[in-house]
Order: sequence, then structure tokens, then C-alpha cells
Amino acid sequence: MKATRLHLLRHGQVVGFEEMRYNGQNDIHLTAHGRKQSAAFAGRLQHLSLGGIYSSDLYRCRVAADQIALLQNVQPVYMQELRELHIGDWQGKTWMQLQQEYPELWQARLDDMINVAPPSGESLLQMAERVRPAVKKIVADHPGEEIVLVGHGGVNRVILLDAIGAPLESLFHIEQDFGCENIIDFYADGSTVVKKLNT
Repeated sequence: MKATRLHLLRHGQVVGFEEMRYNGQNDIHLTAHGRKQSAAFAGRLQHLSLGGIYSSDLYRCRVAADQIALLQNVQPVYMQELRELHIGDWQGKTWMQLQQEYPELWQARLDDMINVAPPSGESLLQMAERVRPAVKKIVADHPGEEIVLVGHGGVNRVILLDAIGAPLESLFHIEQDFGCENIIDFYADGSTVVKKLNT
């Protein structure tokens, strides 16, 4: 039984990475190092015959998808469903700013990260419910093939947690570095195996 192999990538390093800040769905740019990381994906995957390349439609992910596509006979598919957590009014603000401006909500979210959403944003559960059907369809559309998905730290963690059967509460027990690769095998019987994590 041949698996559908998903190469799950996180976009490269972003401008302002040094600050503890919520970028959310802001369309921020990559650093020079982040652009190199995106190009490196193309070299790493060039020996594969990819059946599909999927990406968040935000710029920081599209760069990697476009680089990979240059060496493949596949056009990238950009999807809003794969965007990072929508952090609402908190987008672009540092953690320190938010603790000062929203002390009660900041603490409430720390106490229940899964269900509490920032103002005008979405909760982690809402994000997961947006991502899961998109990933399920992507995998179903490519039985037995190798595919790529370029995502974000939060999005990738949801996909990985689902692959190992762990709850959303474990979201921050998995690291996703800028420019990392994960590999997940999806089998027709519904089972999954994580072959590589955060490399």
C-alpha cells in the first residue's frame, strides 16, 4: 500500500523575526536568509517527481512554492485556507504591547489558547477547522504521490498533531523553525506516519 507523502515546509525567515510579534495574516517579507532558505527547498526536492505543490497564499510561503515549481512540471496552488492564524487586532503588535494593552484577554488566552480568540481574530480551534478539510482534500487528490505544502508555524503544528493523534493543547510541544521540512506519509486506511520533523 503506497502512501501519499507530504513534504510539509515552513516558510523562510521573515523580516522582524528578532521581535516577539504576531504577524498573523499580514503579508510580510522575507530576510535575505529567508530567501536563501526558500531557494534551498527547490534544490532539496528537485530529484522528486511532485504530484502537487500547495501553499498559503501569503507572500512568505509563495516564495518557496514558486522556487520549488521552477524545477518541477507543476504549478503551485495558493490557498487562503492554509494561511496562518488570523490574529485580528493583534496583528503586527509585539507580545509586550499586547500584555500592556490587553492584560485580561492576554491572560485568558494563555489559560485557554484553544478557544479564546483575539479581537476580530480566530481561535486556534477555528484555525484548525479551516486547515483540516483543506489538507484532507489535498491528500485525497494525490493517492500514492509525493506532494509539497508550504505553510506557517501554527498551521504546520496542527497538521503534525493530527498526524500523530495528539490534541491541539499540545500545539507548542512541537517546534517549527523557519525553513524547516517535515515528512508525513498518509495511507489509504487513514493511518499516518511522521517520517521527519523540523529538519
